[in-house]
Amino acid sequence: MAQGCPIAGLELSVTDFQSSRNNMRHHTEEITFDHLIVRRGQAFNITLYFRNRGFEPGLDNIIFVAETGPMPDLAKGTRAVFSLAGRHSPSPWMASLETNKANSLEVSLCAPPMAPVGQYLLKVHIDSFQGSVTAYQLGKFILLFNPWCSGDAVFLDSEPQRQEYVMNDYGFIYQGNKNWIRPCPWNYGQFEENIIDICLELLDKSLHFKNDPAKDCALRGSPVYISRVVCAMINSNDDNGVLNGKWSENFSDGTNPAEWTGSVAILKQWHATGCQPVHYGQCWVFAAIMCTVMRCLGIPTRVITNFDSGHDTDGNLIIDEYYDNTGRILENKDTVWNFHVWNECWMARKDLPPGYGGWQVLDSTPQERSNGMFCCGPASVRAIKEGEVDLNYDAAFVFSMVNADCVCWLVHGGKEQRLHWDTHSVGNFISTKSIRSDERDDITENYKYEEGSPQERQVFLKALQKLKTGKSRGHYQADSRSSKPLPRRLDSPSLRPSDVIQVSLKFQLLNPPNMGQDIRFVLLALNMSLQSKDLRVNLSAQSLLHNGSPLPPFWQDTAFISLLPEEAKTHPCQISYSQYSQHLSTDKLIRISALVEEKSSPEKILVNKIITLVYPTIIINVLGAAIVNQPLSIQVIFSNPLSEQVEDCVLTVEGSGLFRKQQRVFIGVLKPQHRASITLKTVPFKSGQRQIQANLRSNKFKDIKGYKDINVDVSL
Repeated sequence: MAQGCPIAGLELSVTDFQSSRNNMRHHTEEITFDHLIVRRGQAFNITLYFRNRGFEPGLDNIIFVAETGPMPDLAKGTRAVFSLAGRHSPSPWMASLETNKANSLEVSLCAPPMAPVGQYLLKVHIDSFQGSVTAYQLGKFILLFNPWCSGDAVFLDSEPQRQEYVMNDYGFIYQGNKNWIRPCPWNYGQFEENIIDICLELLDKSLHFKNDPAKDCALRGSPVYISRVVCAMINSNDDNGVLNGKWSENFSDGTNPAEWTGSVAILKQWHATGCQPVHYGQCWVFAAIMCTVMRCLGIPTRVITNFDSGHDTDGNLIIDEYYDNTGRILENKDTVWNFHVWNECWMARKDLPPGYGGWQVLDSTPQERSNGMFCCGPASVRAIKEGEVDLNYDAAFVFSMVNADCVCWLVHGGKEQRLHWDTHSVGNFISTKSIRSDERDDITENYKYEEGSPQERQVFLKALQKLKTGKSRGHYQADSRSSKPLPRRLDSPSLRPSDVIQVSLKFQLLNPPNMGQDIRFVLLALNMSLQSKDLRVNLSAQSLLHNGSPLPPFWQDTAFISLLPEEAKTHPCQISYSQYSQHLSTDKLIRISALVEEKSSPEKILVNKIITLVYPTIIINVLGAAIVNQPLSIQVIFSNPLSEQVEDCVLTVEGSGLFRKQQRVFIGVLKPQHRASITLKTVPFKSGQRQIQANLRSNKFKDIKGYKDINVDVSL
């Protein structure tokens, strides 16, 4: 009998990663169809094409190797070896046969739901019958978190929420003040070209990676770890992070934070300059960039605004504010930010007791250090509401932002007199964008019980007790050096001076505070007693930065008001545009204050109001139907709201899926009250719901904004 010819070893010719099909199934098609980007805990298919023959299960054994990071290690989980047959494969990675044809083999691969995220190199070892082993490099792919997988720590069991908090690439960041909340449109752009690569580069530039790259890559399976790394890298205080923060008024060597309308330009500038920090950002910009990065990596994320946000630096849950005898607020290390913006990210917290997973606060604005670095969180939102300030990470600091008490002091003649103790003023109208809507969603109840309720005071005292006993972890503990004595009964705040004097005082605007117009308002005074009252009122106005830092007063006045028993009077006031125009900060905030004293009482009353000056919005009109790959005209209408000429006008327009890059139009000079329009042309390249964001800046103003939602249809 003639001896049969030996079977040749199986030779690989080419590999098809089926990027288009896999990316569609893994919700990454918005990023690209050209490269394989998949999510952990979910199978994806690839096809192996062979040069000389087909795969024979009894003769050939195919072993896959997946590696990530510079030093892949089986023990650390950054290297996985797993067989198609499943033999001798303790790895949690899996491979299974789908179809076996004449010269091709389709296989299904699946990374475990706890695998480190990042870029992987996929290899294959083919062990044929003769015992020869041939190794091939199949190519690279990116592995992301998977909120669609129940085994993933970021699993979110709601498709509308997944669409909003992972897939939506635009939104609103709420600004202004608690009496005038305005939505600021923002282009997150997490699926724009090169953004995924920049996000992975950001991880590799962190101090954690530089100090121990093998350990860092191994820990990238944890959303808790990843979120802390990203949080520290968004600011540049410890490293060459993305953004340099600045809260003064001179931005001549960079971009005024108010001018930004999206994350893409910032991230691309950081990458293009060799990862040098971009100038400049403030809290809403930090939070917006973090939202972009986290959504890109697959972690559900939303942007949160807290109005009247406390920044308590000495850890006693008390914000001390100081005023002089004119009612002017003084510079102080404790502040109440007009608004502050952070993120919430959704994840399980196996490092905490049961019940504290879900939404976690992460604040990348560099305020205080956490374990030696400028980052904050993740802190469980539920832990904050329940006063569990000893739970990781930085829950006490977040608690103070939403639920600290505020004490106002009068500084006069070298002495300090307490004006009033307020348990309600910090943490108001905590806001985020609604799901499937452009409306604002108030989530204050997620953070604290109703102000004035017994539960709120009980939680406050519980948190304070934990701080005093030193149980708080991270950067924030009660400071024993604090010179201010605490009242004997925090659950029963002291009477306000107005209750003692029996006079009610309140500011009221007479017309909308439009930029360029005079501000007209009255001080309402009501005598609630049966005795006459003679009041001396010291009035002042000063600009504020949004973080609560005051600028010098630019307007002061003194009024004398006599009130008969139970009489009400109004005292009219007016601040002209010429008086405030040269003193206004970019934040457009003016605090008007009145310090009131009555002849027969040593008590003094402080009343104030914060005014946010309002610009007219930019109007955007879409001219015609928006269709993918078809030309589209967009009209942008804008105006100079001032009664003076403005110069150096620049209009910026952007929108993910609509413009390949941010559009900048140099307008030059706009005459007083002048209205103008331009028409831009573009070709939409992505279908679905999109948003156009626009900003107009000049030498006199920086952030006249507008937006337009637009639905782009698939080309016919």
